Amino acid sequence: MKNLLGAAITALSLAMSAQLANAGDKVTVGTNWLAQAGHGGFYQALADGTYEKYGLDVTIEMGGPQVNNRPMLAAGRLDFLLTGNLLLSFHNVANDIPTTVVAAFYQKDPQVLMAHEGAYKDFNDLTNAPTVLLAKDSQYSFWLWLVKEFGFKDEQVRPYGYSLAQFLSDEKAVQQGYAFAEPLYAEKEGAKVTTYLLADHGYSTYANTIETRQELVDNNPDMVQRFVDATIVGWNNFLYGDHSKAYELILKDNPDMSAETLDSELAMLKKLELIDSGDTLEKGIGAISMDRVKEFYELAVKAGIVTGDKIEISKVATDAFVNKGVGLDVKKQLNP
Repeated sequence: MKNLLGAAITALSLAMSAQLANAGDKVTVGTNWLAQAGHGGFYQALADGTYEKYGLDVTIEMGGPQVNNRPMLAAGRLDFLLTGNLLLSFHNVANDIPTTVVAAFYQKDPQVLMAHEGAYKDFNDLTNAPTVLLAKDSQYSFWLWLVKEFGFKDEQVRPYGYSLAQFLSDEKAVQQGYAFAEPLYAEKEGAKVTTYLLADHGYSTYANTIETRQELVDNNPDMVQRFVDATIVGWNNFLYGDHSKAYELILKDNPDMSAETLDSELAMLKKLELIDSGDTLEKGIGAISMDRVKEFYELAVKAGIVTGDKIEISKVATDAFVNKGVGLDVKKQLNP
């Protein structure tokens, strides 16, 4: 009886150990806004079992208007954070916050200026617009670059209250926006618009970057690598394969979203080549060039967006987890 009991305990212990091993490393990733197509690669990798295949038990913590996920990374509440662009990462380094960028899922910043179709000849002509609607934080970021490089004037600026009403009522108004958001919303309201992607005019920051704590890079690089690789595969499947399961999870997290809107956002992500272009064509989605990180830092300093003591670029980002061609086989199979 004693031997049988011992054998049973041993078998139970082995079963529990196997179950724990199969559960994978617990990972929590925070997004920068409500669930949308711009987060599709993460939801795809969760929905289709890619994270599980890579030994990860992933939870996605959605951002939003009342949620600030940023301090949660440094505090250890999140393991990875989807951020806006490199300016935030420069700020972290300048303030000795030990986080670093490990992948860049947008090769182009989706920031645009939007005008009514036919109102202006080209991008440079926007300097003649009587009104440019800008959020407060934008006035201290890309706007400084526009003033420095293209001759935009502070006198043009009017506050953007995250409503299209003022833009729609003024044929000469120009408004900031994201390529896959405000232009689509304006067109739903019947307005024909022209969008000018700042990235196409030299604003070279990466966007939708993934940051993690430096301690994870140093102490658990295998987990970081598996998360980055799985997310890259997720993005390839989302862009080029069946993304219906990802849609289901996105709509569950954000019921105000619709499949139709997701389709429109995804089409814009592809049209503007925000995710898969440039270096990614040979190095894989998420690619990082440290030279480009340095060049954007110099642009930001020159424009007065970044001030203070010079920072170490090696602390801003690392290319150790990307540029390996991960996912190119998946893309080739799905999009020959």
